[in-house]
Amino acid sequence: MSRTALTGVLLVALAGCSTATSGNPVGADSTDGSTTTTAAAASSASGSSSGSTSKTSAGDGKACRYATATGQPAPDGRDVGKPAERAKDAPAKVTLTTNLGAVGITLATDTAPCTARSFLHLSSKKFYDDTPCHRLTSADSLKVLQCGDPTGKGIGGPGYTVPDENPGTLKPSGVAEAVIYPRGTVAMANTGRPNSGGSQFFLVYADSMLPPTYAVFGTIDDAGLAVLDKVANGGITPQRGEQDGAPTVPVKIQTAKTDG
Repeated sequence: MSRTALTGVLLVALAGCSTATSGNPVGADSTDGSTTTTAAAASSASGSSSGSTSKTSAGDGKACRYATATGQPAPDGRDVGKPAERAKDAPAKVTLTTNLGAVGITLATDTAPCTARSFLHLSSKKFYDDTPCHRLTSADSLKVLQCGDPTGKGIGGPGYTVPDENPGTLKPSGVAEAVIYPRGTVAMANTGRPNSGGSQFFLVYADSMLPPTYAVFGTIDDAGLAVLDKVANGGITPQRGEQDGAPTVPVKIQTAKTDG
């Protein structure tokens, strides 16, 4: 498959309609007329997380520059500021309690410290509480659930952007410029532009094939995978094609809490 063909797959699978300002940390499109892509990247470590609640360094030796997202402030009531540029020990796990069950995420604080730090910050500030998972895809090459937008429309963000931490160890897919994102991994969505991640993220429920340009920041535990399977088996209410739309079984993050 050529790069053009692969890009076409991504645009069909993940590009949606939105009214966000260009360059904002959203997981779909921008309003400058250009089409952008979103994706979920996967961890190089396959399988579920260990469930450990020990603390680990969230990149305390690395300075993370979180830029203000001009034209895209956080939704009303969810202005949570920015994460600290440097951090000390941080929890290694976040639990998303949803209306369908708990999804435990073990964070990749070693390989994606800036993204993990942002996720921890937003979770601790209750940014993700009472928010929907608004998007489900089921294409052969892309099977993900997208969450993290308080607006539920795919256009929301936290008011800042996260620096890129592209994965470098994912397995080749056999298709040019694409790698395999294994089931059970979590990654940051972006607009397709450099350093444009924000609050939206993807939960990968089956092996997916994408370019390695999306930060991998966690793995999902077995209980969380069971929740994802329930959502995927419930089907899609089409919005951007038969294989891309809202989950027919509604999913809402009730709380996002750090362990430790």
